[in-house]
Amino acid sequence: MQRVYDFFRRHPTWVDSFWAVVLVAACLAWIVADPDIADTERIAAVPLSGALAVVVALRRRAPERMLLLAIGVGLLQLVTGVRTNPGDAAFLAIIYTCASSGRRWSSRLALAAGLLAAPLAALRWPPRDEYATVWTTLLQTFFLAVIFALSWVVGDRLRTRRAYYAELEERAARLHREREAQSKAAVAAERARIARELHDVVAHNVSVMVVQADGAAYVLDAAPDQAKQALDTISTTGRQALAEMRRLLGLLRAGDDAGGEYVPQPGVDQLADLIEQVRGAGLPVRFEVAGRARPLSSGVELTAYRIVQEALTNVRKHGGDGASASVTLGFGDSALDLLIEDDGRGASRELYAQGGPDGLGQGLIGMRERIGMVGGTLDAGPRPGGGFRISAVLPLRASG
Repeated sequence: MQRVYDFFRRHPTWVDSFWAVVLVAACLAWIVADPDIADTERIAAVPLSGALAVVVALRRRAPERMLLLAIGVGLLQLVTGVRTNPGDAAFLAIIYTCASSGRRWSSRLALAAGLLAAPLAALRWPPRDEYATVWTTLLQTFFLAVIFALSWVVGDRLRTRRAYYAELEERAARLHREREAQSKAAVAAERARIARELHDVVAHNVSVMVVQADGAAYVLDAAPDQAKQALDTISTTGRQALAEMRRLLGLLRAGDDAGGEYVPQPGVDQLADLIEQVRGAGLPVRFEVAGRARPLSSGVELTAYRIVQEALTNVRKHGGDGASASVTLGFGDSALDLLIEDDGRGASRELYAQGGPDGLGQGLIGMRERIGMVGGTLDAGPRPGGGFRISAVLPLRASG
């Protein structure tokens, strides 16, 4: 049954043609069987009935043209005197079709023609019954006009319903596109965040391990104790890097059933350990804290830690031999101030922004992304006397 219904929906003209044949058969039966029809009326009724059958057959393919044809047939009926007959049901069909799927002007014209058809028919063919009165004639005309009006109302209601469903479908498609765009943006943002975390973890810890490994190789024969201490530092740094990597993997597995070891995100309290690690790698660092320390939001804590970590990593990469750095942490009333300076040979702003010669492509870009996420500002560039200077302002928020 569903296949038959789908076939009829795909071939509406075939369905309309079937009803056109039924209409022609009814008209022929009326022409042959009605004894009150004059010969001239019978002759005129045949082509008019055929024209109305064409209106029914092609009403959905060309509703405007079929409406004009139907109006022409109706006027010819008035002129030739062909009385109302079964073929006039085509007027109801074309009024409904123009109201539901035709152009607006054809819908209005169909309504007007339908409302005029009833009184014109009553005037052209008044009742022959001797008991008919003016009131019965008016009542018949009124009910005939109501039938035409209801045909138009049903078609116009269907047009409104189709427009409503089309709007719902368009809105659903738009929401689907917006959700896809938001999903892609969220994936891109998450990938960028993971890339920043990996860069900060790997770049810092691996650079410390490289420096210690070079130092151990240099003093291996002359000072075995120093070489052993450097190897211990490499081992400790490697474990820290692995812990950080496990934390990142734990975040990625947050939606899975697989468990993992979760390590808290580093914050301002861990800056002292970070600086001690950098000092152990051979870079002198002066660390100062100004103002009264207080709890910060996790985003500000992590951002401050990563900025200092990235800045000191780049000092080791670009500062050269004999470079030293200073880190100043200032707790203000509404912001956390970070100032990282070094007196090394420094690097150009362009090289620093590109992440250095290692091609990691993070550098200042990653810093600005991190600071932008918490609503802060960043100022970075070479110092007039040599070295590099990074100044960041992070707005404070209550922890939690």
